[in-house]
Amino acid sequence: MTAATVGDVREAVASACRSLAAQGLVKGTAGNVSVRVEGGIAITATGVVFAEAVADDVVVVDADRRVVTGALAPSSELDLHRAAYTDDAVGAVVHTHAPAAVAVSLVSDRLPCVHYQQIALGGEIEVVPFSVFGSAELAADTGAALAGANAAILAHHGAVTTGGDLADAVANTAVLEWACDIYLRARAAGDPAELTPEQQAAVIAAAVATGYGQKHEV
Repeated sequence: MTAATVGDVREAVASACRSLAAQGLVKGTAGNVSVRVEGGIAITATGVVFAEAVADDVVVVDADRRVVTGALAPSSELDLHRAAYTDDAVGAVVHTHAPAAVAVSLVSDRLPCVHYQQIALGGEIEVVPFSVFGSAELAADTGAALAGANAAILAHHGAVTTGGDLADAVANTAVLEWACDIYLRARAAGDPAELTPEQQAAVIAAAVATGYGQKHEV
């Protein structure tokens, strides 16, 4: 990877941070973002104010956890991000303290599949039991929850989403927070209905058949 490419990746991560802050998904320094690069990951440094993030706030860390680009220490959740990259299809990871996701973690051990757009995240979303931030336990439990999904909720903490690239991971964060909000509103009124496995399978089949969500010519 050339220096120019590394610079572009660092700026892209910083731009994503600013976007997440503008959407209200992150407050202050509460979150971290990473992208897979050759030999490691580019990840936000610790203490970065998302709304003010710049390229220099993003460091590149190699497979041995050594900072190879940048002057700052990486996020305290470095190991959580590393655990999320077990699947080669994962190209980016976003971790936020989004309020609806946190709220769901306080009242349930899962986010049921209440809308078909959740299927892109994995359907039902697991709430990972509480562990201290930055701990090996949190990293391992989150990695396991993400093994079959593109999202996980962290109890008393926040949410993690993955994607094939940075845009996908950021979009998945927004979808997860939206789904959490729907669930909380429904739960306040009664017992939310869930999509059955058969209904979810029918949605997947229809999406494949029609190219749902993809631009295509008439």
